[in-house]
Amino acid sequence: MPQRVLILGAAGRDFHNFNTYFRNNADYEVVAFTATQIPNIDGRRYPPELAGSRYPNGIPIEAEKDLTALIRDLNVDSVVFGYSDVSHETVMHLGSEALVAGADYLLLSPRKTMLKSSVPVVAVNAARTGAGKSQTSRRVAAILTEMGRRVVAVRHPMPYGDLAKQAVQRFETYEDLERHDVTIEEREEYEPHLDAGRVVFAGVDYERILRQAEQEADVVIWDGGNNDTSFFQPDLQIVVVDPYRADHSARYFPGEPNVRMADVIVVNKVDTANFDDVMKARRVAEELNPDAVVVEAASPILVEDGSRIKGSRILCVEDGPTVTHGEMPFGAGYIAAKRYGAAEIVDPRPYAVGSIRDTFEKYPTTGTVLPAMGYGEQQTNELAATIRATPADLVLIATPIDLRRLVEFDKPALRVRYELQEIGEPNLADLLRDRLGSREVPAVTG
Repeated sequence: MPQRVLILGAAGRDFHNFNTYFRNNADYEVVAFTATQIPNIDGRRYPPELAGSRYPNGIPIEAEKDLTALIRDLNVDSVVFGYSDVSHETVMHLGSEALVAGADYLLLSPRKTMLKSSVPVVAVNAARTGAGKSQTSRRVAAILTEMGRRVVAVRHPMPYGDLAKQAVQRFETYEDLERHDVTIEEREEYEPHLDAGRVVFAGVDYERILRQAEQEADVVIWDGGNNDTSFFQPDLQIVVVDPYRADHSARYFPGEPNVRMADVIVVNKVDTANFDDVMKARRVAEELNPDAVVVEAASPILVEDGSRIKGSRILCVEDGPTVTHGEMPFGAGYIAAKRYGAAEIVDPRPYAVGSIRDTFEKYPTTGTVLPAMGYGEQQTNELAATIRATPADLVLIATPIDLRRLVEFDKPALRVRYELQEIGEPNLADLLRDRLGSREVPAVTG
């Protein structure tokens, strides 16, 4: 009899593990997924169009909080952990619950689920979400473009809607974003690539996604999500660590495997972090992986008109995942407000509405900043209502996109932006030339 399997997930790694390892494996029967981290993604089904011929009715997606009951009611033999950006302690609390309920507890090796590409792959991952993966991916893409390569970015999955329709998504224009009805979080990751003229793929079935991306690319960039491991076998693996969470490389999963597998470790934010924390982040990473090349990088902060911040009461709107499950109490907006002399950084928590209030309760480490949550129309409206209710003179929007295009509120606002800038040598351009120079990659012509 096949082993009855329950996969713990958050609409990303869990589905990929199923597609690549379990879907056609007669030794296992996946009886359910669970969901956490993202609101309103449980209560769905993994559709039969994606689940394959062995699962004609699809697979239910349940709430993780019901884990013990699910193991009992579904006669589960093995629980497989399949999501990212959680502490080692959290991983093993879930494992302990599974063991006591009578199930084995499994972690799949990243290499068992990595897909092999016919073109070179540069993977950009991190020790924690919010470390600077996205800006590093953009920097890598810009360098490769300057080298004459056709670059396609493949983004870590964020399928929070109709999974069958989201199996393979290709984004080239803003109209594509509208057609696929993407969330604010998805826009934050896709729009900067589109603005630079790059095609982005995402979705659910990454075998199909990769084969389509290969038709348009000389080099594929794996643009990772959270601190998950790459879905593709990389020719060069770049992993970003954050000195604001200096020891997290050794304390969070699967960030530690990422750091241990890295060819290049980028110690980011050296321009704003404490020197001792920069050195600690570097030391922890080097202890885990002494063979990796270490690159130090800054994240210079650019504000539209910083003079308007001085003496004002400021509401800082920050990247959602960074300040929620990423456990950063602040982001670039907060740093800009302090740097430019804000009279006060207004705490939005007393004014939070609906699911935004629930988010603060779920993630108590979030500081006096507002996470840019927008998983659906209702939550976007609640984000706008929270901004309107917060008694601030000026809003700093420190998200990768300009929220003023998507969220209506009644206060003046400024964009805060940040990009990656390597400090000294070695730098990413030299490392990319060294590694990709050994592969036959034709330059773009015409």
